[in-house]
Amino acid sequence: MTTGSDSIRPSGPLRRWRDGGWMTADATPAAPRCPEEAAVAIVIDGASQAVLMATPHDLHDFAVGFALTEGLIRSPDDVTGFETVDVEPDIGALGRLTAVEARLWLRPGLASGLAERRRAMVGPVGCGLCGVDSIAAALPSIVPVRSDARFAPGDVLSAMQAMATGQRLWRDTPSIHAACLWHPDAALVREDVGRHNALDKLAGAAARCGMSPAGAIVAMSSRLSVDLVQKTARVGAPVLVGAGVPTELAVAWAEAAGITLIGRARNGGFDLHTHPDRIGEAG
Repeated sequence: MTTGSDSIRPSGPLRRWRDGGWMTADATPAAPRCPEEAAVAIVIDGASQAVLMATPHDLHDFAVGFALTEGLIRSPDDVTGFETVDVEPDIGALGRLTAVEARLWLRPGLASGLAERRRAMVGPVGCGLCGVDSIAAALPSIVPVRSDARFAPGDVLSAMQAMATGQRLWRDTPSIHAACLWHPDAALVREDVGRHNALDKLAGAAARCGMSPAGAIVAMSSRLSVDLVQKTARVGAPVLVGAGVPTELAVAWAEAAGITLIGRARNGGFDLHTHPDRIGEAG
């Protein structure tokens, strides 16, 4: 799909500043392809629940995962239908851009709870809570994760490696995040310009294919914020690993939710912040 506008073009070729100077055209390697980004509306039973800037791929996974992690459904069996519809809003100077409605229909009886949960949310890719109307909505009740799963330190590194191996979009454009659900015998990866969107897509994909998060590691290419911990708790995964440093609130929330939170997982090492009992000795 095309998400750009014909009315706005770059003023010239890409220029790169390196080592205190401009690189010459001959010395500049081919620029990576820019990632797609579009406004995606999650519409459930005809009512818009959220509008997010997202990579317009795997939208069925995205919509189902969003509904799961927001607590709107309990399983994919609650969904009776899905479709996508392209729309072209006029964005003034940007002209007409392509946007997408990802439409879900739920089984009878679930739509009644959507009205009070409905929120107008336009989420830039750097924040998964932008537009939330109240602190109560942004900081919901803690969902406890109970799991007897145990992992070796090498499993943490294997999960990060599986995530890197599955980053197909990232190889074309490095400006993109990934989320991986890792079992000792299987791994599932989803990507998006937004780290929160990548995790929603992963949750939807896992639910649709029947891959249980209960004995798995969730690995992220990004830093770890509280909303990623909240989403991980909702899907029931006991371990969350990220390449960056978690926030203080993420650490506190993971501790309270029973999630093993691991940051700075790169270059063969990691920092273990909460519930260390799930990570055993190397063996």
